[in-house]
Amino acid sequence: MFDSLSGKLQSVFKNLRGLGKISESNVSDSLREVRLALLDADVNFKVARDFIERVKEQAIGQKVIQSIQPGQQIIKIINDELVGLLGSTNSALDLSADPSCLMLVGLHGSGKTTSSGKLARLLHKEGRSPLLVACDVYRPAAMDQLLTLGKQLGLPVFARKGETDVLRIAREAMDEARATGRNTLIFDTAGRLQIDEELVQELVRLRDLVKPREILLVLDAATGQEAVNVATHFDQALQVTGSILTRLDGDARGGAALSLKTVTGKPIKFVGVGEKLEDFEPFHPERMASRILGMGDVVSLVERAAEAVDMDDAKRMEEKMRKGQFTLEDFLDQLRQMKKLGSLESIVGMLPGGADMLKQADLSKGEKEFKRMEGMICAMTLQERRHPQILNAKRRIRIAKGSGVGVAELNSLLKRFGQMQQMMKKMGKFQKMMSKMGGGGAAAAGMLRGGR
Repeated sequence: MFDSLSGKLQSVFKNLRGLGKISESNVSDSLREVRLALLDADVNFKVARDFIERVKEQAIGQKVIQSIQPGQQIIKIINDELVGLLGSTNSALDLSADPSCLMLVGLHGSGKTTSSGKLARLLHKEGRSPLLVACDVYRPAAMDQLLTLGKQLGLPVFARKGETDVLRIAREAMDEARATGRNTLIFDTAGRLQIDEELVQELVRLRDLVKPREILLVLDAATGQEAVNVATHFDQALQVTGSILTRLDGDARGGAALSLKTVTGKPIKFVGVGEKLEDFEPFHPERMASRILGMGDVVSLVERAAEAVDMDDAKRMEEKMRKGQFTLEDFLDQLRQMKKLGSLESIVGMLPGGADMLKQADLSKGEKEFKRMEGMICAMTLQERRHPQILNAKRRIRIAKGSGVGVAELNSLLKRFGQMQQMMKKMGKFQKMMSKMGGGGAAAAGMLRGGR
């Protein structure tokens, strides 16, 4: 995500941090590099120009010149302006009506149907009762796709196969929502390969009928400036309230995300960051700016972990670790919990300095290793996972064959697991000893730290 832009900005920041004195000349040189990085990222020309002018005006002010670390001050100014460019704050949905209607609009192939399902999942987790409404009567597989998504999510979908009157579908869906107590209707509308009058008029009629609280324009982030042009046209016709940027995980440049709010005046409300239904999150400008500038996004990572990890299970696991009762079955659970957080690349990318780590490490190798570990453990019986000491040569040959690895690789896994168990037992004994010492132990540790 924004890899190209982030890398170039990091290079500029290295030079800025080394500046002892600030002058209009060296500020201009650095900001020229920032402007080129923005233009290369497909940011709108006027947006990039105005951004640089605002930063420059502040960067050569007395406050920066007289500061102890002027380079850091300029980086902070760039960060603050970037947050403003992206929209300043998270823009929440208006769900004040009962029921609240949300229309998802956009061109064919932008990801409207998938985004409808992802949005329904998110709202359901927040305590809403969504009803997905299939209003794309032109694309043959659209209704089937939405029905499949509804089944995966365990959420209702209103679809009338064979019906071509979008307004009739909408009326019946609203009646259904009132009758079944669904408080949020998400209308998945038809798209075209390009904007045409027929598409626009159908959407206008649907809007006038359902009176949506939100009209969300779904845009493919990878299309860059074209996404901004599409947004302008749709906004003029429908007065959209915000946008959903899809495929942001595959967008190395970021031009659409950085230009959209300034050009259209409408906020980005959600972003799609992967293919899975859970790869969908509210758009937080300050967090996104932090990612772009290589400072990570720890808040989003913690939120993702809180969603993926069961706290009761985590406490039980911690207790087992302290007692040295951690088994291969538990290790398998841990591997699967990590998978819920996303790819290693996405996790590392959210850590401060993650961009540099990603350049140096081959994370795809780590992903493959995790999969091979999972395969080896899955090839064991439940008894073998819980009591690896029973794994004799015959059993090891069977497990290695069953998981498609060599016996040496399996032995290596078991050896590392054994070492980890021993380390956990020692840590458990140490913690028990420290707890018996009570406050005195803590004080002693404090004394040691203070005496250094």
